[in-house]
Amino acid sequence: MKVKIASVAIIALTAAGTMYSALRAQDAPSGPRSVWDGVYTQEQAERGHVLYNQHCASCHGDTLAGGDVPPPLAGADFLSNWNGLTVGDLFERIRRSMPQDNPGRLSRQQNADILAYIFSFNKFPAGKTELAHDTELLKQIRIEATKPDPKNDK
Repeated sequence: MKVKIASVAIIALTAAGTMYSALRAQDAPSGPRSVWDGVYTQEQAERGHVLYNQHCASCHGDTLAGGDVPPPLAGADFLSNWNGLTVGDLFERIRRSMPQDNPGRLSRQQNADILAYIFSFNKFPAGKTELAHDTELLKQIRIEATKPDPKNDK
């Protein structure tokens, strides 16, 4: 009897795992993604704005312009520094080195929210799904300084 119950449980778990994988595959976008694809929500950016003001603005400034030492988080210099890299690269830099007075203090979710605010400030469009806080997922999203021309995708 116990073997029969265990077999049924294993079959059920296998079926559930297969269904979950299929659903995740459907959710995954086809092809490479970029920050121009709406990778955060406006609500997430608003949460990030509050967090940015609490933990980042004292060094990077209200306009995200940076200073003598802190780098800018907006504008041409920021975009040229990160152009072609991934959101995962930027996320990990922030996660491991910020805030400067206590690196790693913020949660992954808080860092993702702050990153959503940075993208919003840089005029990347919001979407319907929050920016993930998993580095491997974020490494699938490229930072592109200029909006890709859809004519070049053909």
